[in-house]
Amino acid sequence: MARGAPLIWSVLISLPFLIGGGRILLGMTTLVYPQLLGWALVVFGLIIVAIGAYVQRTAPAAVQLSANEYIIDRRHPTQRVATVRLTGGFVFLSVATYLTYFTQEPLVYPLVALILGLVLFSQGLFTYWANSLTTYYLTNERVISEYRFLSLVRKELPLSKVRGIQENRSLLETVVGLGNVQIAAGGSGHLEIILRNVRDSTGFADHLRELI
Repeated sequence: MARGAPLIWSVLISLPFLIGGGRILLGMTTLVYPQLLGWALVVFGLIIVAIGAYVQRTAPAAVQLSANEYIIDRRHPTQRVATVRLTGGFVFLSVATYLTYFTQEPLVYPLVALILGLVLFSQGLFTYWANSLTTYYLTNERVISEYRFLSLVRKELPLSKVRGIQENRSLLETVVGLGNVQIAAGGSGHLEIILRNVRDSTGFADHLRELI
């Protein structure tokens, strides 16, 4: 199972599109909208629900540990970035709807708001789904990053090969207690693992420094 409840949240996120599209198709709106818009909204809502159901049932297999290996720390990306993007997308989509049907503004303004809304909303959805399927592990032998959406992507970095640890935080991330940790390996392969938007990133980095 994926972390959290992506199916439930996907259903909730899809409701405005399903309800809005259904009202258009059933002629329950005070204004006359194209039927094509109604179908587009319903289909978009159903796609959100379908992907949410897929994400709910998808998760990387349990990490396989060696005989003397044990997990020291486990982290997941927070959903705060996804929430901000989804909220921004809803705001711009609402503004586009208002400008289109309730004002006489030139069409360029609602078009710009619509494009920004769709971009932010789509980015927020993907970020939410991806974060639900991402896990970072620190064991006494390795750093592991696991992510599965359509396929499994797993990166493993033995502690003996860690040559650099870098922490990054913006001002906003510092205020809300989030951060990023970049772990680089030595050699010509340039392998690195990046923990993004995790709580107490310094704690994870400190655990790692104690082991190398």
